[in-house]
Amino acid sequence: MEKRQFIKDIAVNGDVNGLFLIASANQMQAKNGPFWRLEICDSTGTLNAKVWSPLSTSFETLSAGEVVHLEGRAGLFRDKIDINVDRMRILAPYEMDALDMGQFLVSSERDPEEMHAELLALCKDVFTHKPWRKFVTSVLRNEELAEALKAAPAAKSVHHAYRGGLLEHILSVSGLCMRMADHYPEIDRQMLLAGAVFHDLGKAWELSGGLVNDYTDEGRLLGHIHIGLERLEPFIVRSGLERELAIHFKHLILSHHGEYEFGSPRRPKTREAMMLHYADNLDAKMAQMNSLFKGFEEGETGWTPFQPTLQRFLYNPVRTPEAEPAQRKRRETPKEEQCSLLLKA
Repeated sequence: MEKRQFIKDIAVNGDVNGLFLIASANQMQAKNGPFWRLEICDSTGTLNAKVWSPLSTSFETLSAGEVVHLEGRAGLFRDKIDINVDRMRILAPYEMDALDMGQFLVSSERDPEEMHAELLALCKDVFTHKPWRKFVTSVLRNEELAEALKAAPAAKSVHHAYRGGLLEHILSVSGLCMRMADHYPEIDRQMLLAGAVFHDLGKAWELSGGLVNDYTDEGRLLGHIHIGLERLEPFIVRSGLERELAIHFKHLILSHHGEYEFGSPRRPKTREAMMLHYADNLDAKMAQMNSLFKGFEEGETGWTPFQPTLQRFLYNPVRTPEAEPAQRKRRETPKEEQCSLLLKA
């Protein structure tokens, strides 16, 4: 059986021949006629592709979620791999039924069950106030919410935009917050961790996830901040959490985007809210940069293409050499020990 070609196997100036999921499809107009601009993906990544005229006229419609078999050649466009399609066909429903659709779904490298268990263990260790512990554990152990959390991406694109990405992001932000709280002991650790664990919970319903990760109607109309607070409110009430603590917690959720222009209903007005905002922002930026630098070989330096979301080019620099492991101190022989004692005397 011929080995299947994945996105990760495609190189510049190489031939392309494989099955790919259409993540997005837009019909455009060129001088020589209409063409399709596609975003194709599988479990190993995403690439752009173009179907030029006259082949483009063979497809009256192309939709996200369809699987296609395409052949073509990989080139470069604006410093990114771009495929020029020579032949393409859409798979029939019976062919789709025979596929393992998991091969087209990008997932976290970490097991969602392990991440969920790690988050529960962290909460068990930090939350000593009974209402906090009841609130947090009742949410995380709720079957519906837990399953949604394990499957959800953290974004449509940019960072952690894959199955399990939300839980991965939450764990990372929670860890960052606890380390920062170690440095600033005046911080309310339990308040901060509650905000870190639930700041993006609403994304489990804001985004559809699955093969075609897009905004849901609820997500477009309300947004993840409102959705998250709405889902959490019954658990807050049942936990018996003090009103002052509940209000502060809601402030953390409402302000974690930092500024009004970034979709934040409120700006951070407490130490804990400020810390959560910066931890969330830092983790998102580092995840985005790590993803962009994955294409570099070990030790390779260079620039990425221009990143519109960051409004800059990014550079992968030379790394400082690591120091050699310290040699173990050689034990002195009895004779050498006597000489040392005499010299000291």
